[in-house]
Amino acid sequence: MIVELARLSIRPGSEAEFEEAVAQARGVFARARGFQTLALHRIIEQPGVYMLLLHWATLEDHTEHFRKSSLFAEWRALVGPFFASPPEVLHGAPVTLPA
Repeated sequence: MIVELARLSIRPGSEAEFEEAVAQARGVFARARGFQTLALHRIIEQPGVYMLLLHWATLEDHTEHFRKSSLFAEWRALVGPFFASPPEVLHGAPVTLPA
């Protein structure tokens, strides 16, 4: 499993509409190969900043299959108008910690 971590800066005053757009976009992700879960977190210390966490089966499911598909265009059409700056995206993999 891969976690996509996206830091999203949203235009001031558009937070409620952005959150509604992400709720609509859940259906877009649900149609994507390898998509597992989505969570949106508002950053308390930084108004207008969100962390979007998505779980994918593989890195390629996000970077190759989703990003190069029409689903990505649907996602960006829903949420892109709210971005104050380009998203910052990282990918993480689980670490097994010793007991």
